[in-house]
Amino acid sequence: MIHAYDKSYLSKAQTTLASMLDFAVYDLNLSLAAFYGIFLASNVSLRFGSGDAALIAGKSGVELALEVLGDESLADKYHPAANRSPEYWAGWALAYFQWQTNLNFRQIDSLIPITEILAMYTPYHEMDVTHFCDKMKELYNSRKGESNLKKYRLKASLSQSQLAEISGVPVRTIQQYEQQVKNINAAKAESVIALSKALSCPVEMLMEV
Repeated sequence: MIHAYDKSYLSKAQTTLASMLDFAVYDLNLSLAAFYGIFLASNVSLRFGSGDAALIAGKSGVELALEVLGDESLADKYHPAANRSPEYWAGWALAYFQWQTNLNFRQIDSLIPITEILAMYTPYHEMDVTHFCDKMKELYNSRKGESNLKKYRLKASLSQSQLAEISGVPVRTIQQYEQQVKNINAAKAESVIALSKALSCPVEMLMEV
């Protein structure tokens, strides 16, 4: 699986996103859903999700929240927390899932809102983060419906047989990937590359969570 960015940034990304949400909720008294909506609407969410070092390595969670809100005067409202809140955990776990899957935050939120992630605090905060990720993948895939391959094929206005002819990938194989009988993530690299070229989309966009 192609991750969102280099793993060396992951730990810092988790604590930064976690601290950002905690600060917004407990120091700025914003609702989690309202603040997260502002985060998603800003270019910060896309930059952060793609591993922008200036944001991940260069800013604290408080500084990231201030950039999202566009108001540095709020910095004096920060008070260090004695304990890690459920919102902190939600940000920490979400950052890991986003890195692992290479989905952007808007894609994730379209099917799993931040309030639902927060509600997963119990029991998942007591487990290894991989258990949370497994549950998130289950939820995401059950709600997503069509495979990414089918979405991009339809977007390109191609039939399965036309895509097979252009890409050189057998039509039966394409059908199995679209029905998710076969896992496209385990496909030969040359097959996925051929499909991505035929559909004029990045290879990673054909991958499934």
